[in-house]
Amino acid sequence: MKKFAAIAALSASALGLSAGPSFADYTLNILHFNDWHSRIEGNNKYESTCSAEEETKGECIGGAGRLVTAIAQERKKLEGQNVLLLNAGDSFQGSLFYITYKGAAEEEFLNQLKPGAVTLGNHEFDDGESALVPYLDKAKFPVVSANVVPNDKSGAHGKIKPSIVVEVGGQKIGIVGAVTNDTPELASPGPNIAIADDVKSITAEVEKLKAQGINKIIAVTHIGYNRERDVIAKIPGVDVVVGGHSHTLLSNTDPKAAGPYPTMVDNPDGYKVPVVQAASYSKYLGEFKVVFDDNGVVKSASGDPIFLDKSITPDPAVLARIKELGAPIEALKNKEVAETTKPIDGSRESCRTRECEMGNLVSDAVLDRVKGQGVEIVISNGGGLRASIDQGTVTMGEVLTVLPFQNTLATFKISGKDLVAGLESGVSQVEDGAGRFPQVAGLKYAFDKSVAPNAGRVKAVEVMENGAWVPINPDKQYLVATNNYVRQGGDGYKVFAEKATDAYDYGPGLEQVVADYLGAHRPYTPKLDGRITEIGATTAAAEPAKPAETATTPPAAQPAKPAET
Repeated sequence: MKKFAAIAALSASALGLSAGPSFADYTLNILHFNDWHSRIEGNNKYESTCSAEEETKGECIGGAGRLVTAIAQERKKLEGQNVLLLNAGDSFQGSLFYITYKGAAEEEFLNQLKPGAVTLGNHEFDDGESALVPYLDKAKFPVVSANVVPNDKSGAHGKIKPSIVVEVGGQKIGIVGAVTNDTPELASPGPNIAIADDVKSITAEVEKLKAQGINKIIAVTHIGYNRERDVIAKIPGVDVVVGGHSHTLLSNTDPKAAGPYPTMVDNPDGYKVPVVQAASYSKYLGEFKVVFDDNGVVKSASGDPIFLDKSITPDPAVLARIKELGAPIEALKNKEVAETTKPIDGSRESCRTRECEMGNLVSDAVLDRVKGQGVEIVISNGGGLRASIDQGTVTMGEVLTVLPFQNTLATFKISGKDLVAGLESGVSQVEDGAGRFPQVAGLKYAFDKSVAPNAGRVKAVEVMENGAWVPINPDKQYLVATNNYVRQGGDGYKVFAEKATDAYDYGPGLEQVVADYLGAHRPYTPKLDGRITEIGATTAAAEPAKPAETATTPPAAQPAKPAET
């Protein structure tokens, strides 16, 4: 154990005994980013694609151009020092660039950045091996993930390393990667790629690294801040955790941050482990300095993420390349489909924890599309909503940014009892902002976080029948619509895959359904109407949801709070 090794060395020194050769402290500067989500272009304050006008006004944040500039600036500033760039996954999925190029555009810029290691996020598996394998084949950087296990039938076999050793400034650094255990539910790794337990996989690799004499080990993980802080940082032998997945902003200066940067965690071996994450969408570049002693124990860690706003000038060559890559998708991107009277809030902090305007829009659009088929209820996973839409003209590009997964409309029959079980799973991880949170139409429900997950959190479920709200009948068969991903059990909705009957997963594309609905309701006004309510922890009994006021303010422009998926 490191704790005892450190104590033994100190004791030997105090007694005047030889403790072997002594070296000076080792300082490592770590740059990192996570959850880029194909934001090749900059983001506006609604986390949608930044327009040329917004760029001119200095309102854009992040994007490949700023990322390249910021990393180059930091490397120059730290010239002669020990520097390591790491990426914690989910570079795929989230813009028209991914829809068009399936990871090739993101990889081109990652290759240019020359990271020391990149781990895989769950979204790298969204298109199975068809996008993942070309990404692995063309990567000019090590891809590390200890719990991604392709078999010999997989095109990814032998192309993902569980861990690596890199030498920086004459010192060997071990790097081990891992992806969230939920990846099979959240994405589509396919039959030939297994996702093993994160803790067991990381622990095994750490032991291998220690056996090689490596005493400085970094876990680059796409697991989510809560688990990275509470579990991964406590694995004996892990010295630093560079994380992703929950889009968490850690900061010492931003009052909306989820925690300090870095967050220092007590490892059971008696030392401190810094845990970091840098929000998402390339809005921030994480930077911190770690000082190790002779035994590889962290003596100190300090830093703060760099906000990539107008103070960072995008690299001109990168902007030119983005323009070139964007040419084939400009016509689609600029097609006008509707207009809105107000911004539509699709932020993670809203749509994964409570009723949100974008959830209502998408669910209402689906219900409108299939109401002629007798569909009564719609369930939409909050994690499928990836951006807000600002006020005014709405383009197809904006709709595709909100709904980038190319999901199709799906319908099925299910009992009221099993539908409520699906809702229970949907709110089971609301504390973590998991993407399974159920946005709805044709249905109202309340939930109580003081109740244990999957133990009766969901209360007062009502459905619309003959123009009136009535309690759901557990024995009745309801015709329900959702997207194909959720219907097939994604995002924790296993009950829909197992209990549904008469399922049809091949309806129109969800993005086209929403675009058509917006066009038919032009100008569209977003709304909140109380279809989802949260019961206070001290409330004795659940009451039917009451209508809420319609939101009149735009969504916050601040980074999202901790979330999953």
